[in-house]
Formats: sequence, structure tokens, C-alpha cells
Amino acid sequence: MLLRYRGRDVRAEDLATIRAQIAQAATAQGAARGRSAIARRLCEGWDWRQANGALKEYAARDLLLRLEEAGHIQLPPRLQEKNNHAVPDYRQRPLFEERPLAGRVDAYGVLEIRTAEGPERYLWDYLVHHHHYLGRPKLVGAYLKQLVWLDGQVVACLGWASAAWKVDCRDRWIGWTPELRRQRLVGVVNNVRFLILPWVRVEHLASKVLGQSLRGLAAAWQARVGQRIVLAETFVDPARFAGTCYRAANWQCLGQTRGHAKRGNAYRAHAVSKDVWVRPLTRRWRPALLEP
Repeated sequence: MLLRYRGRDVRAEDLATIRAQIAQAATAQGAARGRSAIARRLCEGWDWRQANGALKEYAARDLLLRLEEAGHIQLPPRLQEKNNHAVPDYRQRPLFEERPLAGRVDAYGVLEIRTAEGPERYLWDYLVHHHHYLGRPKLVGAYLKQLVWLDGQVVACLGWASAAWKVDCRDRWIGWTPELRRQRLVGVVNNVRFLILPWVRVEHLASKVLGQSLRGLAAAWQARVGQRIVLAETFVDPARFAGTCYRAANWQCLGQTRGHAKRGNAYRAHAVSKDVWVRPLTRRWRPALLEP
């Protein structure tokens, strides 16, 4: 085995297939010569797909780059200059109401949570970019963006994505072995962003939003990603937040991370230990994550 990538063992025969795809691209014309085309054909040949049926093209492109860096293959030159180094500034303000809100949440009417699609995806990106201390995350693969509306005014943003690969206190609490974690990690979803907009000062809004989001999260994730989830997790920086809204929404704090983050296939220290919070989405969450 050359390496393990996202749960897949890449062996010598796989490397031969990749080299054949590169050779085929060398004789092709136009866009079929490019790296994206190679990644797409590789996914088709392996039937490498997400749970919703979409090809794992991003993962395949990343794998090709890793193999090239390790000296196993030589990719063709880029057809276009790489342009993803530019950071979006989100200067163009979308239409939304910025009216200050206060009081208690039960004094208001309808609280609605919906998936950010179409123009609302830009609204989500704009609000998180400008008002969350971590900014807009780079979400690839499985993810879900939600906007929260209170009486027709946007008041909050939620972001959900694939779970962290390895968290010691979480894995012990679930009872996972490394192999079980590899098989069942898709059953866990990570709350990567939670933002109450700064002009919204409504008491108990945060815990109510979390509770309502969780009640519909499994169905929303299944509809968008095509996977069944049974457990939610999140990481809270204790130097900034006490996790009060998570506790009020019946989340459980399991401990802290070690202050490492995954970069590629390695973990690097960043010296910020975060509290690990979890919340089951169904009563039978543990058998779903443990039983063969």
C-alpha cells in the first residue's frame, strides 16, 4: 500500500491506473487533457462517489496532487493558472434587514430555519464572512448551510460539515476502535459555524435555534448529502465562549481537544484546545455507530 487517503487504500495497481489515465490525457484534446478530466475519469473508473451519488472529484484532484508531491506521478501542466489563492472579500452587500431586535424569544412569532440555496448562499457567506470571528469556512464535500429567520428577518447562520477525523474524548465516549471510526464517521456531523447576528439581542434565541435545527437536521442532511446522521458535535473555544447555549440545548461537554488540527495526512499543533460538545439526534444513536 502506497498510502491511505480518506479511508481508501491506494495500492500499486491503483497507481498503474492513475498513470494510464495521465497517459490517456496526453493524447486528448482541449479540456480532456486537464487535471480535472483525469480526476473525473479516475472517479468514474473507481466508482468513487459521495453518498448522494456525486463523483468525489475534489478528493481525486487532491489525491493526484499528493501523489505528485510524493514523486509517484507527474501530472500534465495546468490548463489555467491556479486562481483559488484569492480570498473573496464579499464587498457586495446582499439585501437583508438589519433592524435591531431585543427582548425574549417567546415574544416573537415564527422561527424558520431553511437551507441556504441559490442567492441565499451568498447571503450566508456574506454574513459569516463579516460577522463570525473565524470568518467564512472553506466547505468541501458534505456540508449544509442554514439561515435562520425570526418573523421574516434573518437573525442567525448555522454551518454543518463532515465530522472531525479523530477526537480522543469523543471516540472513547462512543466506544470506537480506529476501524469502527473509519466505517461509521459519516454518522456524525460537525457544527462548524454558529452565528447570531450582532444586532440581534434576543434572550434564549441561540438555544432555541440549536434545538429547532437539530430536530430537522437529520432529514435536511439526508436530503442534501444522502447520508444518515445520528450524532452532532462541535468545538467551542473556552477562551471566548462558555458553551451556555449548547448546554441549554441539551448538548454534553466531553472534554477538550489536544490543540492539534489535521493538515493533509498529518496533525499539527495550533495551541488552541477547544471544548468538545455532542448531541445525539436519535435515541438509538449508539448502535448505529457501533454495531457491525
